[in-house]
Amino acid sequence: MVMPPLAAAGVLAMGEGGGGIPIISEVSQEGRLTEHDLPTNVDASNLKKRSWRLLAPGIVGGTLVAVYAVATPFLTPAFRKICLPFVPATSNQIENVLKMLRCRSGSLVDIGSGDGRIVIAAAKEGFRAVGYELNPWLVWYSRYRAWREGVHDGATFYVSDLWKVSFSQYTNVVIFGVPQMMPQLEKKLQLELEDDARVIACRFPFPHWIPDHITGEGIDTVWAYDSKAFKGSEKNCPKPMPKVHLY
Repeated sequence: MVMPPLAAAGVLAMGEGGGGIPIISEVSQEGRLTEHDLPTNVDASNLKKRSWRLLAPGIVGGTLVAVYAVATPFLTPAFRKICLPFVPATSNQIENVLKMLRCRSGSLVDIGSGDGRIVIAAAKEGFRAVGYELNPWLVWYSRYRAWREGVHDGATFYVSDLWKVSFSQYTNVVIFGVPQMMPQLEKKLQLELEDDARVIACRFPFPHWIPDHITGEGIDTVWAYDSKAFKGSEKNCPKPMPKVHLY
């Protein structure tokens, strides 16, 4: 029997499949069967590459949006007229604040409560403590911390601008301020607080009030102001004489 000449790509081999049906397959010059499904594998590989090319921009874009959403509340205070950045209170500052709250009771508000450290510490001492914070991420984290510390019933946090809130209902006020905001806040509290209130300033004192108590050193210094004193000084200030026009 004469075999046909070998083809360039290979020869044809015959065999029997199931049931005696002859099967013709292509054999390479080395005698191995070529993979007829190779084009299918190549198409699948190309499809995967195209899918990743479409998916990668979506992943990058989603990541950038997430970073923007998280970072914006922390960065926007720097662009305000009065910048009040988030700086966590130290353990010494918290201890000094609690010293100023000894023998006092009632409600307490932390203006710019940050991650809720002062509010949670005050709630543990039995105060009905409230924190106002403009950064929603910090407010949600503060609520989680209060729940974890077991004081979520006595510690409440709100997302709000301090200039849009009235503090007249609070008998204890804590503020970690900056020098640029203290004069304006001084006027606001002087108008809103009752005579039995106490204001506790951390890091920076109020410009015109005379503190009744001072404790701590350096950045841990805390000043306490009783409203009877600064409201009394306002009442005792002589009123300007009316102008008299001479004709």
